[in-house]
Amino acid sequence: MSSRFDQIFNRENTNAVAYDGYKEYLFDASESFPQMQYSQKDLIPMWVADMQFAAPPCVVDAMKDRLQHPLFGYTMNINEDLYKAFHQWCKNKYDWSFSSEEMQVSLGVIPALIGLVEYICGPNDKVLAFTPSYAFFKHATHRVDREFVTSKLVENQNEYTINFEDLETKARDPKVKLLLLCHPHNPIGRVWTVEELKKIGEICFRNDVKIVSDEIHCDLLRHGVKHMPLAKIFPGNKNIITCMAVSKTFNLAGLMVATVIIPDPDLRRIWQKKHYALVNPISLAAAVGVYQHGSEWLDELKDYLDENFKFLEQFLNTHLPKTKFKIPQATYLAWVDFTAYFAEKTHLTKFFLSEAGVILEGSEMFIENGGLRVRLNLACPRSQIQTALERMRKVIP
Repeated sequence: MSSRFDQIFNRENTNAVAYDGYKEYLFDASESFPQMQYSQKDLIPMWVADMQFAAPPCVVDAMKDRLQHPLFGYTMNINEDLYKAFHQWCKNKYDWSFSSEEMQVSLGVIPALIGLVEYICGPNDKVLAFTPSYAFFKHATHRVDREFVTSKLVENQNEYTINFEDLETKARDPKVKLLLLCHPHNPIGRVWTVEELKKIGEICFRNDVKIVSDEIHCDLLRHGVKHMPLAKIFPGNKNIITCMAVSKTFNLAGLMVATVIIPDPDLRRIWQKKHYALVNPISLAAAVGVYQHGSEWLDELKDYLDENFKFLEQFLNTHLPKTKFKIPQATYLAWVDFTAYFAEKTHLTKFFLSEAGVILEGSEMFIENGGLRVRLNLACPRSQIQTALERMRKVIP
């Protein structure tokens, strides 16, 4: 079973961001690039949230089938194939239903976020998010010149909780029109409980704040953990927009296809008027195919990821016992606290790149409230994780 995930692929000359795009993403143009102890070809990518695993065979089969038809003109999600496949997936996994009219298609969740911030918020309005947070919540807000405000999560013994009093205070601001909710949360890997989700919704809705629930990681759960779509808790509520995608679940980020559930017909009309409606025909076929036939592969992936997290936990306990780490409930991303080993304000992204040849993301990449933590992408062969950790251990003061 694990052999498919143990295989190491050479991604040179494939324009892979994980290998060749880190300089542009992780370092500002004004920053001096750190001197590196390892050559480019020996760097280990443990950062951007895609996988070093081959996509499920059913994806390749679906793409091959579509390639048999040699016309690749302008394509839209016109028939019901994607809706039927995705809706059945959500019914099977989450017992959650929505109408075909509510489901829209986007060229990824990031373009959806940028569009929704613009469609929902006026020029003087504000967008709210919990921190530490996925950086593109802030980027999407600033991309359309809206103000970004934050509510800091509370950390205690490596457990993160929501400061509901602070959330209420921020939501009362009449300029705050939208909460960008990461569920499950990136980078901490929390799956918000039903009680927490109810409180979030109640606070937002009584203050006329809409919620975009980014649930892109919802399929990537540890075995035994359950995900509850926010919209399922508030049936019929028009103020929740849900974003999901095949990109994280099946390593298809480069295909640029996501599904966005918009129950509000007025917002849906704005979306349809302003949002780019065309899709890649190969991507559309791949999404349908993987939602129909990808469940078994996903179960095998989750088994492998569970073992990767256990491996990391054991390594840290044995070799770096002063770190703080808890296996997350979801995602394939580890959030590791190195506070005991480094001076305050150490730029950990630069340090581990220059000294260990490991490309990772320090907390400075997650807006605020991250301390001396790093996010490690464990969706890669276990041998790669071991090599990266050994390098990191050797250079830690």
